Amino acid sequence: MRALFLLASLGFAAAEDGLNGWLRYASLPCSKSCHSNLPSTIVTLNSTESSPVYIAGTELHKGLKGVYRKDVRVSHKCKTSSSVIVGTVDQYRKTCGAIHSIPELEDDGFWLSTKGDAVQILGQNERGALYGTFEYLSMISQGNFSRVAYASNPSQPIRWVNQWDNMDGSIERGYGGPSIFFKNGQIVEDLTRVAEYARLLASIKINAVVINNVNANATLLDPKNIDGFGRVADVFRPYGIQVGMSLNFASPQTYGGLSTFDPLDESVIKWWSDITAQIYKRVPDMAGYLVKADSEGQPGPQTYNRTLADAANLFAKEVQPYGGIVMYRAFVYNQLNESVWTADRAKAAVNFFKELDGEFDDNVVIQIKFGPIDFQVREPVSPLFANLPNTNMAIELQVTQEYLGQQSHLVYLPPLWKTILDFDLRVDHQPSLVRDIVAGKRFNRKFGGSAAVVNVGTNTTWLGSHLSMSNLYAYGRLAWSSTDDAQDILHDWIRLTFGLDRKVLDTITHMSMVSWPAYEQYSGNLGIQTLTDILYTHYGPNPASQDNNGWGQWTRADQASIGMDRTVKNGTGYSGQYPDEIATMYENINTTPDDLLLWFHHVDYTHRLKSGKTVIQHFYDAHYTGAETAQTFLTQWESLQGKIDQERYSHVRHFLDYQTGHSIVWRDAINDFYHNLSGIPDEAKRVSHHPWRIEAESMTLDGYKPYTVTPFETASGSLAIVTESNSTAGTAVTKVPFASGTYDIAVNYYDLYGGQSQWTISFNDRKVGEWVGNSEDTFSHTPSIYLDGHSAMRIKFRGIKVKKGDTLKIVGQPDGVESAPLDYVAFLPAGIVD
Repeated sequence: MRALFLLASLGFAAAEDGLNGWLRYASLPCSKSCHSNLPSTIVTLNSTESSPVYIAGTELHKGLKGVYRKDVRVSHKCKTSSSVIVGTVDQYRKTCGAIHSIPELEDDGFWLSTKGDAVQILGQNERGALYGTFEYLSMISQGNFSRVAYASNPSQPIRWVNQWDNMDGSIERGYGGPSIFFKNGQIVEDLTRVAEYARLLASIKINAVVINNVNANATLLDPKNIDGFGRVADVFRPYGIQVGMSLNFASPQTYGGLSTFDPLDESVIKWWSDITAQIYKRVPDMAGYLVKADSEGQPGPQTYNRTLADAANLFAKEVQPYGGIVMYRAFVYNQLNESVWTADRAKAAVNFFKELDGEFDDNVVIQIKFGPIDFQVREPVSPLFANLPNTNMAIELQVTQEYLGQQSHLVYLPPLWKTILDFDLRVDHQPSLVRDIVAGKRFNRKFGGSAAVVNVGTNTTWLGSHLSMSNLYAYGRLAWSSTDDAQDILHDWIRLTFGLDRKVLDTITHMSMVSWPAYEQYSGNLGIQTLTDILYTHYGPNPASQDNNGWGQWTRADQASIGMDRTVKNGTGYSGQYPDEIATMYENINTTPDDLLLWFHHVDYTHRLKSGKTVIQHFYDAHYTGAETAQTFLTQWESLQGKIDQERYSHVRHFLDYQTGHSIVWRDAINDFYHNLSGIPDEAKRVSHHPWRIEAESMTLDGYKPYTVTPFETASGSLAIVTESNSTAGTAVTKVPFASGTYDIAVNYYDLYGGQSQWTISFNDRKVGEWVGNSEDTFSHTPSIYLDGHSAMRIKFRGIKVKKGDTLKIVGQPDGVESAPLDYVAFLPAGIVD
């Protein structure tokens, strides 16, 4: 049990914008006993300003001043009493003398001792010393002044993040604003935010960052941009972070002017050798290259009938003399024909890579997405992890919530990641936990670890939402120690980010820990994947988009049945890619877990689950349950008003209020779609039955007209209304048909990109609310130019007193291409979700 200095409540004198993340170093109203822990001197055993040890000293000065509100002197001379000493073990021995009882440290490991007269923070290398410093500051920032002495070593040598930043400053799947690295085709001049990002990454023990999109632009290889890349590396280096670069495989031809990009062509090999030498001359410690090839239209070695190993080894040989590695993405697949029953994108990774096991150079690491499709809400573990015993591997995760709410929905991801990391693949009938495989331990490989798509931007919240930063923090923690508990990590993040108030801790913990199950319930469950629009923004609901295309994220749903048959006996054969014990489990419908049933088996909607429910009824119930859980997030957060600074409180409230409405959009869209497809009614009579709604198209319209929404299920009753022109207001009027009383009035509307319409709502000409369609400025998700599940949203006006027969009027003023669209109005008595 840790000794914590707990506070009943902390007030906040000033608003916070989130820029400091979990490195706030908020002051604690310490007692005299608390101040007895304050060192009188900070001793840094390297005075070179670009060294991680020097940075550790400046961080200690900042942190101690923040927590204790006292300046502590910094010295570079050894002082072993009433001090905090930071450096490497070797530096300590040379400067301060012998040190005893320290176990042997691995690369990047550190020793932290708060016992005795001095705090010792000693790293195996300078990076480790910086990591130990951040760990010590994390302890005291949480009021933990316990006496400890322990060594900490990384579970994985590779702990990378991948940015999908484009040279023009945009970010593919970026929800926190423009790039902090690029603008107008070049590296930005002001790298202040890059340094702030470096602090955050170092504090969670990340050791490398790839700064450009895997769909790479070859102009990064321009000499001016190589120099800019070097300037970025210079900023990251003092924080112990190396930089890496994504490559476009066709660069020798498209940028270098060669007639080919064949990886075995001598001119191509020389071209890459020259470019690599230029980069390492400017950045001698570059981490290496990241390569996406033969995937989603990206060029690759298959153009010349070369193998993926030929391609990876080309780059590996070039970076090897400099100590670099090549991360080669296993995300390689071809478009397929869904009418072929055995066609299955999920099989692609094993099909492409298994036969090449052992053919990759020793400094090649195959970067494998955690599941075989694409960052879905639930997937089985990628079987490729079990099929490359002679090849280095790394697991690819996604902090960026591409398919999981795009930071506009609260979804705490570590419980999902832990289901993958803790899964036992039983290779050769031996324990084979995924976390041990990717770390290189199970197959005794030199390299291994984790890479995560992060995509921070210039927004002060970094990711677009304050609460989404818990995922970045937790990723780093799990990359360092993959056995850590997801809730324990969350507790640390909450205390560091929002303070030590117990109610704050309990409330955010509860919300976060139920958020992934809730999102799974209202977006797509039983292993059917997230039923989002895969052809457009990857955000709102559109189950039909999964099928009848070549992308392979199929549900194979028809009027009677649903699910992919991935068995060896009757289906695609995918289950046979697993080791025997796992293959046997998934092959048998009776031993397949229900939460992956539709991933492995094609069944009738009336198939009975282990719960006794039919598949279709489970769909109906789960989507209602998930949306109901999302409704609680807002009220839980509102209970924290006054305990969190107003700026962050209001920002998070805005997002959670939105999620309450959008979870209902999801619920209704998915349920209506499958109700329409199957024709099977909901036993509880909820689906397509909304007694508290007034459809906008049923109101008396002036300047408005009905509009058929596509896909149909993203509008209540498939219709909405839009103004008849983009310059004239529309009015929708009706009499209140409900009993007199007090209601929350919920209006569902559509907020399109390309305009900011304005609406007012009144009763008997008494205005009770107004709003603007400006979600593109206030939320993080990708906006839409259509009336659909991405643009659908809800606003609620609470506690409105109305009488039966009152005149309800909504006036919409269009703007730009946005024609003030409305879907429906719901009158919600107390306790009614709709």
